[in-house]
Amino acid sequence: MLARTQKVDLAKISILALADQYLEFIQRARDLRIEVAADYLVMAAWLAYLKSRLLLPEPAGPEEPSAADLAADLAARLQHLEAIRRAGAGLMTRDKLGTEFFMRGAPEETDPLHPQEYTATIYDLLSAYAVQRQKKALARHTVKERVVWSLKEARDALERLVGVGQDWARLDSFLIEYLVEPEMHPTVLASSFSASLEMVKEGHLELQQERAFAPLWLKRRPEPRPELQLVETKQ
Repeated sequence: MLARTQKVDLAKISILALADQYLEFIQRARDLRIEVAADYLVMAAWLAYLKSRLLLPEPAGPEEPSAADLAADLAARLQHLEAIRRAGAGLMTRDKLGTEFFMRGAPEETDPLHPQEYTATIYDLLSAYAVQRQKKALARHTVKERVVWSLKEARDALERLVGVGQDWARLDSFLIEYLVEPEMHPTVLASSFSASLEMVKEGHLELQQERAFAPLWLKRRPEPRPELQLVETKQ
């Protein structure tokens, strides 16, 4: 700890301070993971061993490495351990497959909690089918009668309402008394429009519209006088 965090020389490390620091760490690390405490125990043992090698004279034989080599090896070990811890912490903080992100196109696994077992026989199936068919055979369907304004009624109303006036008037102004009930609106408008087109074709009415979806204006077409008809016939 002192060599790594405080950047001090191994020759200046106090064995007593090292032991006190490790005991304090052990006291605080009782609730931590045992592998973390084991790592610090190994590091403290190495530091104590290196301190003793620095205090003792160099051995005569070349069998054992020097204290400087051991210190360099310990520094490399510490750096390697720190790199492994950073990599492990980085892996633990990354998004997890199946939790934060999912594979594209992965099929969803669904396990039925209560698998069903069908034990029906052919007789049961035919009986159920017969019951359903019997219900449909006895069902009654009633078609509600629609209120319809016929073309004849619309033509009679237009012939009576338009009269002999020569002024233009809106088509819907003649139909106000027939548009009291909401359900009558579609049939009255459709029938009166068809009847007005038929009367225009026969030459009894004139119909105009300024633009698309604008109101329809109509008036009775004046009939030619009898003397004019006679002149045209002679010609």
